[in-house]
Amino acid sequence: MDFTLSDDQKMILGLVEEVCEKEFAPRADEVSTKGEFPAENIKKLAELDLFGITIPEKYGGLGMGYLTWALISEKISRACATTGLIFGANLLCTYPLLQFGSEEQKNKFLPPLAKGESLGAFALTEPEAGSDAGNVQMTAKKEENHYVLDGNKIFITNGEVADTYIVIANMDKSRGARGLTAFIVEKGNSGFAFGQHFEKMGLSALPNVELIFDNCKIPLENLLFKEKRGFRVAMRTFAAGRIGVGIGALGVAEAAFEKAKEYSKQRIQFGKSISSFQAIQHTLADMATQIEAAKYLLYRAAWLLDEGEPFEKISSMGKLYASEVAMRVTTKAVQVFGGYGYTKDYPVERYMREAKLFEIIEGTSEIQRGVIASLILKE
Repeated sequence: MDFTLSDDQKMILGLVEEVCEKEFAPRADEVSTKGEFPAENIKKLAELDLFGITIPEKYGGLGMGYLTWALISEKISRACATTGLIFGANLLCTYPLLQFGSEEQKNKFLPPLAKGESLGAFALTEPEAGSDAGNVQMTAKKEENHYVLDGNKIFITNGEVADTYIVIANMDKSRGARGLTAFIVEKGNSGFAFGQHFEKMGLSALPNVELIFDNCKIPLENLLFKEKRGFRVAMRTFAAGRIGVGIGALGVAEAAFEKAKEYSKQRIQFGKSISSFQAIQHTLADMATQIEAAKYLLYRAAWLLDEGEPFEKISSMGKLYASEVAMRVTTKAVQVFGGYGYTKDYPVERYMREAKLFEIIEGTSEIQRGVIASLILKE
């Protein structure tokens, strides 16, 4: 593995870090408190062409690969987890288009996604289908010159702010996962509407919305890949998406660690800073070590993806470990702050609430352990 950065990568990361420090981080608390979609942040990412990092140049992107994308996403998530997750959810649309889309589909949908002129989303989750991804109840049937989709999706990140959706529906429920099929659905499609906006413990500005499909007709050319091969599309997308979720968790953990470290130097108790106490030193040492370990798992997963090597096991390991590290680190950060950590005067309580989501989305910790065990037992 070689994580040496090129001059182009260093330049882009420098620009991203500057924007994150000057613009995203200062308004992260406001984004969370108001619960408003961070449109200014998304506009800035589009201006920097960051949505096209993994998209080849012939489709309007920069073609710089998934490791570069991960490094950028880490900085964004460290500054504003909401913006990081919106940025990451876009990958769940562009990745399956790149892997499974026809040339016509790539030419139509990827350029506006690469330029940030439109946002993407991935829709599989339903009331009875989340961890049990093969239990999708939403139906799809083929008619003369179109497909008809019926059913609801829930908790869809980028919800109604997206323009292009990869939607998983079932063409044959009797076959379970073998009946799943992937479709491209565009906002404004007749029979496609938005329902409940879910209020959450944290990340209140992150759009997680119910999608409603009622006799929704989509053209035949919007079939993604092949009929009844949607489970493969979903699993490959989840594997790549887990890198993004892990990176988001990593960013939150890093932000919490930095705040705890700074505070420990400033907080005076018994006549000296609490950073001089061994208990606090050991806490900071554990936090820093776990963050570094999570970082290299995730970097390796992204590097393997770029190299065209099997990456699914490492991406699941990275997502599992990073999400649990984020929960541990943010909890310890609150502890370092003491009573102040439990107040909204400092951001560590927000980090703690945000961290919990990463243990749940893109496959819970329990699901990740099952995926990892299955993969290592096949080796």
